[in-house]
Amino acid sequence: MKIVSAKCVVSAVGPKQYPDTGYPEIALAGRSNVGKSSLINSLCARKSLARTSNTPGKTQTINFFAVNEKLYLVDLPGYGYAAAAQAKKKEWGAFIYNYLRDRDKLALIVHLIDLRHAPMSNDIEAAAWLTGLNIPYVVVGTKADKITRSRRAAHIAAIRKGLRLLPDVPALVYSSETGEGRDELWRHIRGILSSVAQNAKGSE
Repeated sequence: MKIVSAKCVVSAVGPKQYPDTGYPEIALAGRSNVGKSSLINSLCARKSLARTSNTPGKTQTINFFAVNEKLYLVDLPGYGYAAAAQAKKKEWGAFIYNYLRDRDKLALIVHLIDLRHAPMSNDIEAAAWLTGLNIPYVVVGTKADKITRSRRAAHIAAIRKGLRLLPDVPALVYSSETGEGRDELWRHIRGILSSVAQNAKGSE
């Protein structure tokens, strides 16, 4: 996908701060430090659009990135950061939960899992809840460049089994370092957006 424009338009903690342009939204969920910011930079062909950090849990807001003035990539705070204060963790959980449950512009949830490791308990809990929302859902195994090509299929299979994914749920591999998987993920996103547009036209 050719990226003409990409920018962060707002960092929000509640519905009153969400954009009202009506663009469909692609939400990225995953553990802290799984590589959400790096994936956004890779998808948008920008080096520092989304700020990356070696400190887990640094993203504490819902960040909306407008792409080509047609859609938003939505960076959700990472889960699983044990050092966060309990009260703050509950606060994050509430506004993330409310966004995912109530946002009518949400078109796709991209659930990032570190390809190198089997899913952890909070990955499994997140997958069960996210799939229960009945919103299109795709799993992306990040940091694929750290795994030899001959082993990637086995790692994806382990992720599918660990998350108890249904056969129709896509599971892709991605490397923000090499760009592997970028075109495939964009194709999937475009397919979802096409379906959204057709459904909107049919309801007019």
